[in-house]
Amino acid sequence: MFNIATVQKPPAQALRQDGLSLLLPADFATSLQLPEPQWAQGWAQLTDSWNRLPPDAHLKDGGHYRKRRHACFIQTLAAGTLLQTPHRAHWQPTDYNALHGGFERWFDPVEPAVAESTAWTELLASLGRLFAQVQPTQPVERWHIEAHQFRIDTAGGVGRPTPEGAHRDGVDFVVVLMVARQGVKGGETRVFDANGPDGVRFVMREPLTALLLDDARVIHETTPILPAEEPTGSGYRDTLVLTYRAAGFQAP
Repeated sequence: MFNIATVQKPPAQALRQDGLSLLLPADFATSLQLPEPQWAQGWAQLTDSWNRLPPDAHLKDGGHYRKRRHACFIQTLAAGTLLQTPHRAHWQPTDYNALHGGFERWFDPVEPAVAESTAWTELLASLGRLFAQVQPTQPVERWHIEAHQFRIDTAGGVGRPTPEGAHRDGVDFVVVLMVARQGVKGGETRVFDANGPDGVRFVMREPLTALLLDDARVIHETTPILPAEEPTGSGYRDTLVLTYRAAGFQAP
């Protein structure tokens, strides 16, 4: 049975024990062995790129509350390399995403200055090394990584971080990193055991709060956000979502 206390243990231990780990801002860089303070300074320079995300043209619920960019990478663990792939579509089977699965979704690419920055590549590579430690009985040669920059806003009244509802992603590991949260209420993150009743609920409020998930063991969702000031207020919730899959990128 997991709870907030257990999932805040060292990330590899928490992932092995419960299938999820919650990293808090004060421990984020240390837990992922990122070089401080250089990494935090570099990351801070990237956060403005969330202000330049284009609209998501593929929302099937008729909403206009989501903006995003997308990029793919291959991390070869033995060689210690992380290489961006040619831009490609994002695809999920309907078994994992009944709302938006089953067709190729092309999104604008992550800006080159972001995807090639040291802070970005160090973050992706460090997480990949961590996840490889969690599966020692199944040695991973390489990770196929998809990166999604998201902004969910409340300009239309309601923003839905997970319009598909509680779900898995069909990958090995998922990361949800809080980048910014301004002028909103709601947005409760919920994680449940995929095979039982246990679960945790919390609100990710501070930048560099991160949720790490073993996608085979848990399902997750985030509830809608509303303006903190009604009826005319508006705000947004920015996240970076990363997925790691050993078996290759999902494709039709």
